[in-house]
Amino acid sequence: MTPNDPTGKRTSGNPATQAQLNLTVKQQREQQKQQKLAEYQRQLAKRRRTKTTWWIVSVIAAVLIVGLVVASVVLTPRPVTVARGDGDGSGIAGVQTFEHTANHVEGVVDYEQTPPAGGDHNAVWLNCGVYDQPVPNENAVHTLEHGAIWITYDPAQVDQAGIDALDAQLPSDYTVLSPYEDMDTPIAVSAWNAQLKVDSPDDERIGEFIKAYWRNVNGPEPGAACTGALDAPGKQ
Repeated sequence: MTPNDPTGKRTSGNPATQAQLNLTVKQQREQQKQQKLAEYQRQLAKRRRTKTTWWIVSVIAAVLIVGLVVASVVLTPRPVTVARGDGDGSGIAGVQTFEHTANHVEGVVDYEQTPPAGGDHNAVWLNCGVYDQPVPNENAVHTLEHGAIWITYDPAQVDQAGIDALDAQLPSDYTVLSPYEDMDTPIAVSAWNAQLKVDSPDDERIGEFIKAYWRNVNGPEPGAACTGALDAPGKQ
């Protein structure tokens, strides 16, 4: 039971409780006001710290994104581009030219050249690109018909550095690069009705051949698609 003093005020034996009882209503309200103000200031400071942290994080993220974009532009190899060829590589030493039919057939075709440089072929063309496994002759020849260049290399005679050197010379489309086992040459560069065999990926005639025959109009279906058909195993 809480005792009362002679003046009629409530009293308590606990000093802390008695001090609280001695506060006037106005003092209590003022104390509550100060407590609320202090809490508001703490929350405001917290929001400011959070806002500052997010601003710093956003700036860092933006800098990283810009850095990644710049790095991708700087470090990504630029595709080799050449003008459309005129289809006349007769002046290039070592180029052989042929005459072939261009019928769509089923099954395996016995080609005159190894690798083939034209002839009857499968009705489905090979999608252009780089392959690390041999591709079907009959589909690759159809791609030649569309104006593509097909570079083949004997994996027993050309190492990875040589393969990379060949890849670096290719235009960004209408080219196929693939291994071809048991060739009589380390490298063969083929177009429809034309072929060049060389010993080294550094041979300057490779570039000359590409300039002459890349997307030339001498094939049966020049300008037809080089994508949207067959991805053979090993497509990179």
